[in-house]
Amino acid sequence: MSNTETPEARELSLVGKVEMRIALANDASLSKTLNTYLAPLLLKLASEFVGVRNKVISVCQHINTRIKPPSIKLPVATLLRQYKDNNNVLIRHFDLLYIQQGIDRLPISERLGLLPTLLHGLRSNAEESATHAASLFNLLLKLLHSMIFPARGSKDDVDLRESLGLSDKVDDAIFIAKWLGKLVLFGIGQAGDTRCPGLTTEDCRFLQLYGKRETWTPNAIGGLNLVETKVVSAKFLASGAFIDTERFLPALFASADPNSRLSDIGDDILKRATSAVSFEDPILVQQLYEIYLGTRGAEGSLPARVPLQTKILILLCKSKLASSFVPQSIRIVQEGLAAPTSAQQNTSMSPPKQGLETSKLRSQIFAFTNWLARISSPADLNAFAPGLVTQLRTYIENQGWPRFNTEVSMPSTGELTSRAFGYESIGLLAGACADKLLLDPELDLLQWLFMSLSQDPSGKDISISIEQALGSVLGGFGADLSPDVESSLSSLLLHHMGLYPSNPSDTEDSNPDIVRSTRFVAVRFANRCLPYRSVTARWIDILALDGGTDERSEVLEEGRKGLDPYWYRMLNPTNDDFPSERSLQVSKYDPPSFPELMEKIFGAGSAWDVTNDSSSLDLANAYIPALTFCRCILLHQALTATKIPPIIDSDWERNIDAVIANDEDARDCLKEYFRGYSTLSTENQAAPRALKIYLQASYTGMISSGRGDANRGGDFVLELCPLLPNETYIGLSAKILSLQGPVFSTKKTLRETTSHAFGLLASLEECSDNETQKMLNVFDQKIRSWRQAIGSEALQVHGSILATAYFLSRSVSRHNFPSDFEEKRSNFITTILEILNDSRDKMLLDAVLVATSELALFGALTPETIPDPHKFRDLVQKCIEKAKEGDEKAVTALGHLALQCSEESDNDAILCYIIEQLYHLHNVRQPEVQFAVGAALCCAAIGWQSKSLLSALDIQGPVPVSPVRASTISSVLDEVLLKCKTSKPALRQASVIWLLCLIQYCAHVPEIQGRLRECQVAFKSFLADRDSLNQESASRGLAVVYDKGNKSLKDDLIRDLVSSFTGNAGLAGKGNVSEDTELFDPGALPTSEGSVTTYKDIMSLAAEVQDPSLVYRFMSLASNNAIWSERAAFGKFGLSNVLSDASTDGYLTQNPKIYPALFRYRFDPNTNVRNSMNDIWAAIVKEPAKTIDLHFDGIMNDLLKNVLGKEWRVRQASCAAIADLVQGRPLEKYEKYLTNIWELTFKVCDDIKESVRDAAMSLARVLTGVLTRGLEAGESSSSAEKMLKQVLPFLLSPSGLESGAPEVQDFARKTLLKIIKSSNGKTLRPFVPDLVGRLLALLSSIEPEMINYVHLNAEQYGLTAQELDDARLKNIRGSSMLEAIERCLDFLDANSMPELQQSFENAIKTVVGLPSKVGCSRVLVTLSTRHNFIFKPYADHFLSLALKQVFDRNDTISSSYAAACGYLARLCSNEAILNLVKTGRKLYFDSDDDRHRVISGDIIYAMSKHATDRFSSLAGDILPFVFVAKHDTTARAKTLFEDTWNENVGGSRAVLLYLKEIIDLASQHLDSAHWSVKHTSAFAVADVVTSCGGAISDANARTLWPALEKAMSGKTWEGKEIILKALIYLAKNSTFWSTDQKVGEQFEKIALRESKRNNPIFRQHALECLGEFVEFRETVDMYPQVLGVTKPIIEEMLSDSDEMDVDSKSGGPSSKTVTELTLANASSALLNSVNPRKRSGKDLVASLTETLELVNRVRTGAASRVTLNAIYDAQKGLFERLNGVQHDALSEPLESILVEYVKQLLGSSEQVEQTRLKASQAVVAVAPIARKGIRIQAAFTEDFATARAQERSVSVQQSLDRARKIVNE
Repeated sequence: MSNTETPEARELSLVGKVEMRIALANDASLSKTLNTYLAPLLLKLASEFVGVRNKVISVCQHINTRIKPPSIKLPVATLLRQYKDNNNVLIRHFDLLYIQQGIDRLPISERLGLLPTLLHGLRSNAEESATHAASLFNLLLKLLHSMIFPARGSKDDVDLRESLGLSDKVDDAIFIAKWLGKLVLFGIGQAGDTRCPGLTTEDCRFLQLYGKRETWTPNAIGGLNLVETKVVSAKFLASGAFIDTERFLPALFASADPNSRLSDIGDDILKRATSAVSFEDPILVQQLYEIYLGTRGAEGSLPARVPLQTKILILLCKSKLASSFVPQSIRIVQEGLAAPTSAQQNTSMSPPKQGLETSKLRSQIFAFTNWLARISSPADLNAFAPGLVTQLRTYIENQGWPRFNTEVSMPSTGELTSRAFGYESIGLLAGACADKLLLDPELDLLQWLFMSLSQDPSGKDISISIEQALGSVLGGFGADLSPDVESSLSSLLLHHMGLYPSNPSDTEDSNPDIVRSTRFVAVRFANRCLPYRSVTARWIDILALDGGTDERSEVLEEGRKGLDPYWYRMLNPTNDDFPSERSLQVSKYDPPSFPELMEKIFGAGSAWDVTNDSSSLDLANAYIPALTFCRCILLHQALTATKIPPIIDSDWERNIDAVIANDEDARDCLKEYFRGYSTLSTENQAAPRALKIYLQASYTGMISSGRGDANRGGDFVLELCPLLPNETYIGLSAKILSLQGPVFSTKKTLRETTSHAFGLLASLEECSDNETQKMLNVFDQKIRSWRQAIGSEALQVHGSILATAYFLSRSVSRHNFPSDFEEKRSNFITTILEILNDSRDKMLLDAVLVATSELALFGALTPETIPDPHKFRDLVQKCIEKAKEGDEKAVTALGHLALQCSEESDNDAILCYIIEQLYHLHNVRQPEVQFAVGAALCCAAIGWQSKSLLSALDIQGPVPVSPVRASTISSVLDEVLLKCKTSKPALRQASVIWLLCLIQYCAHVPEIQGRLRECQVAFKSFLADRDSLNQESASRGLAVVYDKGNKSLKDDLIRDLVSSFTGNAGLAGKGNVSEDTELFDPGALPTSEGSVTTYKDIMSLAAEVQDPSLVYRFMSLASNNAIWSERAAFGKFGLSNVLSDASTDGYLTQNPKIYPALFRYRFDPNTNVRNSMNDIWAAIVKEPAKTIDLHFDGIMNDLLKNVLGKEWRVRQASCAAIADLVQGRPLEKYEKYLTNIWELTFKVCDDIKESVRDAAMSLARVLTGVLTRGLEAGESSSSAEKMLKQVLPFLLSPSGLESGAPEVQDFARKTLLKIIKSSNGKTLRPFVPDLVGRLLALLSSIEPEMINYVHLNAEQYGLTAQELDDARLKNIRGSSMLEAIERCLDFLDANSMPELQQSFENAIKTVVGLPSKVGCSRVLVTLSTRHNFIFKPYADHFLSLALKQVFDRNDTISSSYAAACGYLARLCSNEAILNLVKTGRKLYFDSDDDRHRVISGDIIYAMSKHATDRFSSLAGDILPFVFVAKHDTTARAKTLFEDTWNENVGGSRAVLLYLKEIIDLASQHLDSAHWSVKHTSAFAVADVVTSCGGAISDANARTLWPALEKAMSGKTWEGKEIILKALIYLAKNSTFWSTDQKVGEQFEKIALRESKRNNPIFRQHALECLGEFVEFRETVDMYPQVLGVTKPIIEEMLSDSDEMDVDSKSGGPSSKTVTELTLANASSALLNSVNPRKRSGKDLVASLTETLELVNRVRTGAASRVTLNAIYDAQKGLFERLNGVQHDALSEPLESILVEYVKQLLGSSEQVEQTRLKASQAVVAVAPIARKGIRIQAAFTEDFATARAQERSVSVQQSLDRARKIVNE
């Protein structure tokens, strides 16, 4: 039969058998059956027969019904493997169906075992069926909730990827990470939403299982909580299952999530993953752009949320490749700047939200724009920059431009910030793409920016941004500009130079829209964008100088720099080593053409048209600066043309001045050069015309009134006229009359200058005789009136004398004699002699002396021309008298007079006399006068051959004739050399100056040349002089002698010098200088090693390089006394030529020893030495950078050798030199010296001399700066890393932090802080463990020592130790040291934690001082909060360490560690937490020290506050202890435990939850040997009772009663009344004791026993409790017992009532108060004990009688308001109880006693109102009883009338009326 069975039948039979087995299986065996047959059954779904498939489906339906009970397990693992191995869709569908149902029924371990199988092939599953993949991914998410992730960095974490099978299935890992990232982006929106930001429609459907909304409904079957799932997914990503490249994007998404739980994990992952990815990966960059922008189309993804967009932009700003994605970049900027309306129209961009996030995004968009501008390639920039700039301009203009559109609304801060960023971005983009955006002929964008700056009033921040934008575009104009662009730029800048901000007070303001000056920016552009040759640019600079004092200083400074070629080159550097250039060679730096410059500034049609006499001179402040610039350009071009170009440096103008004044060859060349001007061809007439315009401008500047520096114009005329042919400046003589005003000016310098100019011009033959005579006549009239002249008239006389003298002297020189010349000369000489004899006016005398000098110099005044009766000798004598007063003019006059005296004439005696009198002037102690004497001696010795008269000859032509000299020079030299040997100080100083002048001015004559060696000997004799001026003069003289001599002489001089060093006899025998020579008086310049002089240092330098000849070459550079800089003749000794000869160059080439020594001397602490050596260095080192690089090792070795030298000056100089040497040089250059440098630096930091220590500290700061700047460069800076690896161990060594020198320690600490702040994690991480320990120890050392003193004596300063500790704690938390420690901790990773554990543990155990110990606790907190992933494995260990530290004697330290314990509890294991709680309990209950209970409170409170979840999980164990402890008798401990309880428990009834535990714990410690613990436990029991509410159940009451009874045992103690009151509260609010006779009797016993206590304070409370107890103890008659207790007390109190009232020593109630309360409570208890229900007849009457008697005694013996109130209240209760049982008429005995009560009550009219009211209320209570007796009623009526009539209070009256009404009813 089987043979005939078809395959379909066989399959159906098999399926039927399986169905039967399943059907027959009961629920208990169904799981086992399904485990065997379910998977094979489902395989039949792949059958080719429909019937089989349908049968299987039918069986599955039956199975579905049977498996509904959750107890039935399914073979999930088998089904999952079957799903993975089978491709049949139907099989997979049912497999997945049963997997989803069965997975939740598996134990957690089995579930997690499915993970490898589930993850394997997930990506291929998704490719085959997205629906199935979505379900599998959902299963993965469910499993993740059950997964416990291993600690980061642990072995399990490292092996997790392998155990999950992902290490071999990278595609699956990437797929899972990708979808976990999409899950982070996923959000459940409104109904109908199909897309989320960052996700496509398909992504959202996938995550929602394709339409199953309940997927993310936690309450639904199989639903998940989205937030929790995201968090657990992030934790999975953070585990070792994924590598950094896989989890980077998901971490990025998580870090931008608004949920902090998720973002914290994301940030942590991102920190580690960022370094693993490359931002130059095109795939990653493309993904970032797609996430940011979204993808287009209805099914595409929406743009990411704003926070994620912001983070993406931050990452894109790290990618150079990102700039190549031009369309995406443009779209980001465009959409970021789009207005909300336009954004809404864009389907791919949601409208920007207004708020902080949007503001951040927009700011980052601008930062991204800036990044693109900086990093993009030129091609990319050209592609997107124009469009972006247009978009940015539109964005700004839409806001309102140039003024913000305020009609709609005022701009917000965010809008203003965006506007500012917009301007900055435009500037950056335009500067980077100048060809397309800037350099158009119209300069549209530049004009727009300038207009924005001038007219945008949005605020200072906006203007700064616009200026920054303009600064950014400066570089775009760096190349040579086209003529059109240069012209447009010039016009634009000129336009803005004329714009000024509007003045509100000026109603006619031509520029009302101008709110800000653009002059500074315009000048800046002119100086950087236009070439130096541009005349317009230089005119702009001149306009900048016109602002005067009202102009901004930076505008003036920029204008000055633009006119100076040196500063122009500094502002516009090239790649050349331009500082060493000596002339302008680059075309950009070519000076402007002098003719063009003059035409622009002073030519026809210019602002200062000097060719037009009627033109006005505006821009007054800039006139002289403009003229000065033109003068410098003229002379610079002239000197350059004559092959003597002046040096272009910071002293460019002064260099020109020096050449013109002192260089005879240069002056001759200039004369020849200007002589050629007149021979130029017709085509080149511009130059002569420009020269004439310049002269005219200078002349105009001189004669113009009101000019601030008008004499400068005259100086320029006088400077140039001697170099020009007469015909060049003849034209100026036509305006000779205009000089009269300046000659009569009130300014002395102007009078002198114009008088000189008048002499030059009026003496020309071409000058009009009539005009000259007219002016001379005016001058003559003024001069003749000198005796009467005062004030301004005297000034006119002064000018007239000078003008006449210059005219007469220049007329003689030109041989142009007017017809009345002799008469005028005679009269003038006579007049000046009269003034010289008779006048006392110094100004007139000065004028006469100047006139005498000028007349004598040019031969107009000679011995023969003195008119009678005056004598030449008399004139000489007058000058001598003035000279002796120190008048330099008189000395000069003597020299010029001597010039006119002949050796061979009869007047030779006069010449000798003058020379002799000049010698006598050595007594004038003024060096300036002695230099004048030296010049005068030169004039007397050789006449016009003296070089001192070089600049005095101001007229071209032959040298004026003077008497011939033959022997005078020799005699003068002999005399001076002789005087040099004198011992008189004044004469020695004068003679060396005279000799210097003779050598300088007369060395060219043979008489001097032949005696140079004698002069050298004389000079050397002064080198050992104690006068510094003598030394300097001698050193100058030696340099001049060496320079003037020939080679043979130079060799001889060198030999003499060598002999002087070696001690051999020679010419220098008397001028030897040794190392022991004392050059200063003792104490004049004290140092630790001897005297200091410039000369000695020069000698030392020469000795070091073993070349004595250098001494002579350096002498002229060695002196820096102010006198040299003030005398033009000595101010410039040809510095550039001193060392330029071949022999010196050859020596330096072959002997490099000079460079190390000279380099060090440049930093000498002595100013003179330093300046001298710098001059020498500049002279001999043409290319400093190359020279230093070439000799770097030699220089460094020399400095390291000398940094510990014997002389402090050498040590100090070496430190400064090393600092200069290492700056700006690569580390490789000095890496091998670095450790040695640091070591030596720290040694010198402890130098004995303060200045050396300062220099060492400065060097250390330089080294630190070099290091920190390198570290700030990032991880790419390998040099900084190398330096750090060398420096950091050294700083931590005994030479650094552990140094004995405080300065070294302090600097090492500060250096460490800078290093930590600047370093990156990779570099610093190896040192973190050691650094943390060291820095923690340093926290205490940096605290001022005085803090410890104040702490010990806090009370003396009105402080408490705790207040001081609080201040210290606050300071520590804000300290930079702690900040550095926390930064170090940020660099930790799992590998460095073991080392940190050792270092930190040692620090915790060994550090001393509050700051360090608190710092350790703070580190524990930081590790527990910010680094919990890597710190968790170590938490238990550190918790045990922290617990040991909480016992510190200082409360602040203890509390800090307790808080740290709380934070550590977050991470600790359950065992450690239980141990912590156990420790807290043990501290509290077992310690004898009260402070330990406070510590316990600190620990428990910290745990409650900082580890709330862990605390809550153990609440049942902790809270009962907290409740007991919160009743501690110590205030601090009580507060801590109360806060803990209140913060963790809601409401007072919550105590019922822990009632049994609390009572058990309290009962356990009621027998404690520690009183404080015992009392605390008792208080806790009492509190539990009162917290149970008004109805205490019997069960709770029976639980409470034993503890209360136990607490009440024992003697009285402070606070025991609280326990007694709780006992009464329990009795009052429970019933269990009333049914238990023994318990009731025990209650009575306790109440009576405690009332008998002798403690007066406690007794009053006990009596109160007794009164309450007997009141509701109605079933028992306790009157006898109560009477037995209260009667003795009342009697005792009444007998002691007369005692003095005494205050309590403990601050409690006074004795009187205690007595009153005791009597009150005793009386109340007695009255309450009268129980009418249990006492009747005689017993009741007897008790009432005795009670009344005692009460009356109290009322009469100790009546007080407290006592009476209590009695009346108790009587009221008594009457109410009596009324409740007395229904019949009163018996006579009872009525009698009640009558007494009534009388007592109604007789209280003398009491206070409150007491009377109480009594009246008692009367109301007794009223119903009064109705039951005749006698009592009568007594009531009788006494009532009296009481009512006497009563004043309305309330009492009402109460009495109510009682009467009751009685009368």
